[in-house]
Amino acid sequence: MKALKKPSAKKWILFAGISLFIFSACQKQMDKPLTKDEIANAKNNEIHGHPKQTNTYSSEAAFKWMDMQLHLSATNATPIGGVPPQRYYAYSAIALYESVVPGMPSYQSLSTQLTAMPSMPETLPGLAYHWPTCANAAMAAMSRNFFPNTSAANKTSMDSLENALNSAYQNEVNNEEFQRSVQFGKAVAQLVFDWSKTDGAANANAPYTPPPGTGLWVPTPPAFLPAFGPHWGENRLLVTGSLDGSAPIAPPSYSTDPSSDYYKMVKEVYDISQMLTPEQTALALFYRDNPGYGGGHYISILRQVLQQEQPQLDFTAMAFAKATIAIVDAGIGCFKIKYQYNQQRPITYIRGVLGHTLWNSLFPAPNFPDFPSAHSVAAGSFSGVMTDLFGANYHFTDHSYDYLGMSPQSYSSFDDLALQIGKSRVYAGIHYTYSCVAGVGQGLKIGQNINSKLKFKK
Repeated sequence: MKALKKPSAKKWILFAGISLFIFSACQKQMDKPLTKDEIANAKNNEIHGHPKQTNTYSSEAAFKWMDMQLHLSATNATPIGGVPPQRYYAYSAIALYESVVPGMPSYQSLSTQLTAMPSMPETLPGLAYHWPTCANAAMAAMSRNFFPNTSAANKTSMDSLENALNSAYQNEVNNEEFQRSVQFGKAVAQLVFDWSKTDGAANANAPYTPPPGTGLWVPTPPAFLPAFGPHWGENRLLVTGSLDGSAPIAPPSYSTDPSSDYYKMVKEVYDISQMLTPEQTALALFYRDNPGYGGGHYISILRQVLQQEQPQLDFTAMAFAKATIAIVDAGIGCFKIKYQYNQQRPITYIRGVLGHTLWNSLFPAPNFPDFPSAHSVAAGSFSGVMTDLFGANYHFTDHSYDYLGMSPQSYSSFDDLALQIGKSRVYAGIHYTYSCVAGVGQGLKIGQNINSKLKFKK
């Protein structure tokens, strides 16, 4: 006689789960049998896992990939896709958000709000997804997409991070849910990356001849590099209408008259350069961002604030997306204005008009027009969004360049941060005060537009 086959452990677990469900149901209504749907649901939970919301998970995966991208930006040349360099953070953040938003019932996809963004993949009804696994897959794919030519060591680091997180997550869910989550994160990343390639960034450095004229920008010493990003302002905005009402008032008209506003504006830069304090010099060098994170400095600040707050994955994904979207649109708006006015840098006037022929700024001026200050516009937009997220009097310390031996910088608010960043560019001798003040104002308006136009919650 053939022996009876012993039930597997998995079947025993399933049997026990169904039995417990039946017992509970009978306690409530002894004469009502369990329906087929109820039995199927009990079996589905055992096989597919119990659905959990994104806010039940920590931000570990998001934090670690933000750290990885900051490392990649600090150790690489410009990543794929041209300028602006901030754009790969924004697209990565959008992919992160879209990979976890199905687990955020109060939130919605950005696909109907961001310009020309495609529809995102849908999760399968009734099946559980492990949102940290989705986030890990999406961020790993986006990082590789934007840094295809990074060093072998960095490629190994990306592989190691993805595998380490996956190893931990595989212990939290069954294999079917894990694989489903990986595929969903990858599918989101591919759609977002393909969309990113159509934003015009590849044309940002197309051929350009600066217009001639008195007071207009010309290449500056010591390298006399050609204009950078002349077509950046033509890039597709992430949020349609984000630049509404943001254009700054024109700078003072060019003049060599010592009594003119223009002359005084330039002379102030020279005078400050002759009496810089150690603190002013340190601030200028801190926001030079070279060596450093370049356009990623704001992401470093965001990362530190989030680490201080320790929010769950849902808030981190939303904040990362909102802040980076604002910075990208601020960059587009800034460069649109820069190449509209083509204002010369201080060094050109200080040497040519003031007669200080050997004068140099603290470090070389970037190779594009002066007005408005790009760092200031970015800082203004960042301040507008971060104030909306964390409040008007948020105190924090920026430790971005501790690893370079630089002293950290402390702030009483995000507006204070924007003000100090503007001052840092004047201390460096590469911008006029007017360009920085106007730049912060332009950025703040863009940030306010993002706050009002972009709706994350339903």
